[in-house]
Amino acid sequence: MPVAFSLRKAVAGAGLALAAVACQSNSTTSTENQTPAKPEAGTTTGTPPTLSNGKWRGVLSTQGQQIPFLFEVSQSGGKPVVTLRNGEEKLKLDEITTAGDSMTIRLGVFDAALVVRQDGADKLKGAWVKYDGKEPYRVAFSAEKGGSKLFNTTGKAESFDGTWNVTFKGDDGDTYPAVGIFKQSGNDVTGTFLTSTGDYRYLAGQADGNKLQVTTFDGSHGFLFSAEKQPNGTLKGDFYSGKSGHETWTATLDPNAKLPDANAMTGMKPGQKRLDFKFPNIFEGGSISPTDPKYKGKVVVVQILGSWCPNCMDETNFLAPWYEKNKQRGVEIIGLGYERTPDQKVASQKLLKMRQRMNIGYDIAVAGEASAAEASKSLPQLAKVLAFPTTIFLDKKGEVRKIHTGFSGPGTGKYYQQEIDEFNATIDKLLAE
Repeated sequence: MPVAFSLRKAVAGAGLALAAVACQSNSTTSTENQTPAKPEAGTTTGTPPTLSNGKWRGVLSTQGQQIPFLFEVSQSGGKPVVTLRNGEEKLKLDEITTAGDSMTIRLGVFDAALVVRQDGADKLKGAWVKYDGKEPYRVAFSAEKGGSKLFNTTGKAESFDGTWNVTFKGDDGDTYPAVGIFKQSGNDVTGTFLTSTGDYRYLAGQADGNKLQVTTFDGSHGFLFSAEKQPNGTLKGDFYSGKSGHETWTATLDPNAKLPDANAMTGMKPGQKRLDFKFPNIFEGGSISPTDPKYKGKVVVVQILGSWCPNCMDETNFLAPWYEKNKQRGVEIIGLGYERTPDQKVASQKLLKMRQRMNIGYDIAVAGEASAAEASKSLPQLAKVLAFPTTIFLDKKGEVRKIHTGFSGPGTGKYYQQEIDEFNATIDKLLAE
């Protein structure tokens, strides 16, 4: 995610930016001029870059800002492997190819890559490219070996530690609530923001004096959150997202800050109790419906997801191994994939790649294009779909018993554990009926 801040929805009287916060359903349609390097995988001359083992610091240059991130290079089977580091998170990138004087580093399950050339000894220059947008999406990228800090610091930092009541405000004036959680050790800060439809995943950075800067780069999204602590102890700052996304934010320290109930944000339309859909399987020739014999008499979890969505990745990292451990209890999961393409074959390929890389054993269907509006249209029994992911719980009779909007991932700490505990309690209750 310049990432477009589209699909704002009103929830609890506040405009929610992004259909699923970090998981935005549309690539940018911005045509703002960017000046990244021009390496292309099809180049056929020159010598490809050298990725030497060790720690590297990468930088995305966009909107007059720098979004730094850390990564490590190692070798596996004589081939380079890149591992993105966002705080405690490690994302392994092992699809790396060369052609001529360029190198393409595919960014995990996402339809994106870093396309680079050598720019001196242990230096790279190129672009972060996303291939699934309706408009070209390129952000200037550079990297240099060495360094373990995202930002330089000059002295002692004020404290940003704790839980914060946050309000984000878009350039269009819309606002939405969030909860910021930060842990600080000296100048080093980690944390995240939770919103009513998901979280901004693992953030890391530094505090310096009264200034805070934290970032993340997961391949799909590049974020920079900056803020200054005011004399009254509040925070005031900016949020830059990818190529053109921008919001401002303010925060007040509040250990009791909380968000609206994720189980009450949407529901079934009046008179509706069941989901009625039949979508093509990602495997050619098949289809998936909750009325299929496979699901009869079982508790079924319907996961609304997209291969482009990091919050969906977090939820799937939980659901995939959970399913293998619990499917014998009479539980099934159906993944409904909404992709950034109208082409069913292309969408199937994207979801198949996600299935393979994430070891997903449950069924996945191609349900439509990636937008909350399209998801709502394809599931007309629902009042609305607000976020990717959304999780729907069906009882043994096939009736919808609960709809959970968003997902608080592992970057949220105790909130993630609460999410898992609630999920298990819901399944246990439905199985016991």
